Amino acid sequence: MLSWDDFRIFLAVARDETLSAAGRRLKIDPATVGRRITRAEDALGLPLFVKSHSGYSLTDAGQKLMAHAVAMEQTMSEAVEELAGKTAQLSGQIRIGAPDGCANFLLPQVCAKIADENPDLDIQILALPRVVNLSKREADMAIAVSPPSAGRLTVQKVTDYQLHLAAHKDYLEKHPQLDVLDDLKHHRIIGYIPDMIFDKELDYLTDTGVPRVGLASNSVSVQFNLLRGAAGIGIVHDFAMPFDPNIKKILTDHFSLRRSFYLVRHTDDRRLERMNRFASLLADGLRAEVMRLETMC
Repeated sequence: MLSWDDFRIFLAVARDETLSAAGRRLKIDPATVGRRITRAEDALGLPLFVKSHSGYSLTDAGQKLMAHAVAMEQTMSEAVEELAGKTAQLSGQIRIGAPDGCANFLLPQVCAKIADENPDLDIQILALPRVVNLSKREADMAIAVSPPSAGRLTVQKVTDYQLHLAAHKDYLEKHPQLDVLDDLKHHRIIGYIPDMIFDKELDYLTDTGVPRVGLASNSVSVQFNLLRGAAGIGIVHDFAMPFDPNIKKILTDHFSLRRSFYLVRHTDDRRLERMNRFASLLADGLRAEVMRLETMC
């Protein structure tokens, strides 16, 4: 028979796909993780993983066990929450996945406030230039720029936000004046690496008609630092502009964008009062922080 601890180790390997990553998650030695997986497979008489140089992937038996393991995890979480009581301060660990613009310019302030109010809560911010994989439990919940259409997920629209063309004042003083969008062809453009745009909502530059991106990065933060260095013109979140008052909006009568943030969660987590309370605090905090920063720019 497998114990809950066996299931917990199985879930970590299934989600992280390597013994070392699972060991870090569980805070135990990777060799011990490997031995426990072998012991579980021996107990069941079935291989749960295919081992290769690239890591561990689930077999058909492992896929079937995964559904039961996740259900057990959910039951354990509900039991712990019920015993702790619904009115207590939030505690434990919660990991949020987010695109790096949100993760760098919004979540630090929002999460710091939540942490101040819940000192026993450990909040982890996972900033990734791609969609966070909630099915593998890379995070407990995620902020997304477009609502996912697949998976056992619930989606809540949190807030809209604005973006504009912008440049550092030093760049604007040293380069030709801009009066219309066509003038952008005479300037160096900063933006995403075209073939690494992971969501169509991030394809900001298409409508500007610019022929090329002279300085590109898959990170919004790198793009922002290029702008701070007076390296060119880019499209900037309005909520990021207060972090450098020398970055100025341009061509506002000719170009602006509106996008949205969505809070994405595991459907089963809706039964957990702890997760519901944190999600509510996170959504309210994001709305307030976007409004605060956008009114400053």
